[in-house]
Amino acid sequence: MKYYYHKLLIKYNNTINVIILIKNNEQLEKYLNDINEESILGIDTEFRRIDSYSPELCLVQIASKNHLECIDVLSINNLEPLFDKLYDGKTLWVIHSARQDIEALYYLSNRIPNLLFDTQIGASFLNYPIQVSYQAITEKLQNIFLEKKFTRFDWRKRPLPNDVLKYALDDVKYLLPNYRILQKELVNQGKLCWAEEEVQFLLNKETYEPNYRQILKKTKGINKISHKNQENAFKLIHWRESIAQQKNKPRKWIMSDESLIDYASGQRKLSDSKNQLFKNFIRKSKFKPSLEHSLVAKKPLSESEKLLKNQLKDKINLLSTKYAIPSELICSSKNLVKLIKGDNTLSIQSGWRSELFKL
Repeated sequence: MKYYYHKLLIKYNNTINVIILIKNNEQLEKYLNDINEESILGIDTEFRRIDSYSPELCLVQIASKNHLECIDVLSINNLEPLFDKLYDGKTLWVIHSARQDIEALYYLSNRIPNLLFDTQIGASFLNYPIQVSYQAITEKLQNIFLEKKFTRFDWRKRPLPNDVLKYALDDVKYLLPNYRILQKELVNQGKLCWAEEEVQFLLNKETYEPNYRQILKKTKGINKISHKNQENAFKLIHWRESIAQQKNKPRKWIMSDESLIDYASGQRKLSDSKNQLFKNFIRKSKFKPSLEHSLVAKKPLSESEKLLKNQLKDKINLLSTKYAIPSELICSSKNLVKLIKGDNTLSIQSGWRSELFKL
């Protein structure tokens, strides 16, 4: 197996690029000087998140108009110059399925990009499946077949084999051509503003911070205990999250949902030492975790609600056909039920979706 110690030759943008795996501050500085004037960057990351709370960023791959590079994050002790370029406020990030990549970079930089084009989201407005893969969209748009043979590779390993690095670079090599094709067609169909609106939640720091209420709602068995015990569970969730962050371990490695429910409902008791730590955490915390309403098991739809659901579904299907976008993009079945049950926080009630429903 060949290893990539110095250089790799890859054809990019009809020229042969000499790819130097960027492994130190000097190489990074030179590269950043080369792309200083570039305002559109294709970006992908490779990270590991199996036994940790936060993703461990290992590689950042970047494609610009004339450059294709791979940055070895684990080998560089000062990434601030890279972050200064990526988060300069005027650089457009082009990513396919951007959330995890933005999150992996956010945990290191504590910054969020200002401009984003997500090719997966853009493609969905052109009637591609909502979860269309980078491989599928690249094959469709450019007739290029990409293999996915290193999806389970441990990106912390060093040195990296040549074929692994080529695979990583392929993940950005075709991003900018995909972007140009998709953007042009979105403009032609008058949907570019919809795609730009759709990515705004990815440009909000809150998206990448713990949502304690969502964690609570997803806790198995939470709707089977009393309101008082749900409040106990809410406090335990905050405590568990704090420990998971401190130790950088998955939250359920700290305390399983089953154990959390048992502790919250009094079926089991924390050890004296853990109980004292828990009490100290609650006492010192600036927030006061509380629940306004009990979380109860969802009631099935009534006959009148089922009728309304079918009527709304028919309208969504008509809009889907008329505007050539997947019906699930307009409103998923799950959100449709929430809408009927009175949830007023759904995306269908604002922006481009709301405008469609008014037409």
